[in-house]
Amino acid sequence: MFENEQHLSENEHLLNMKIIKSISEDAAVLTKLTLASKSYWNYSTLQLEEWKEDLTITETYIYEYEVYKLIINDEIAGYYSFIISAETIEFDNLFVHPKHIGTKLGSTLILHFLENTKNYAPRKIVLYSDPNAELFYKKFGFKTVGQKATSDVNRFLPIMEKENKQ
Repeated sequence: MFENEQHLSENEHLLNMKIIKSISEDAAVLTKLTLASKSYWNYSTLQLEEWKEDLTITETYIYEYEVYKLIINDEIAGYYSFIISAETIEFDNLFVHPKHIGTKLGSTLILHFLENTKNYAPRKIVLYSDPNAELFYKKFGFKTVGQKATSDVNRFLPIMEKENKQ
């Protein structure tokens, strides 16, 4: 086998990949994916149950905000969402199905987001990162500028920012 043949087979899923705008009918699948992805990081069942409302993607959410899904072979493998205000773009969610974590799909989604939003008027992107993802976002130029307290005692979310460059 040639060296590049193995590389192609490892990345074969990329040939059948597309990122498109989500529709309201995706809400249940996106919620299930969100919970599965969050559980990958060894949060307890109790924690996930407490966060369930915050981790639920509703049809209204999809209608009101920008939500994009990554599809591989007709299955949703990940998604991201953002909220535009007069001052900022809030990068609200980025989740990848656990079976695809470590395959660069998260990077693919964030690069799509950055390209997708570069011509929007707000020049600042803000996100509230899961502590497990802080280093991931730093790879894309986000800087930690503070912390946001959560409902869990002694748990804080890094507040991160990045200039939205054209």
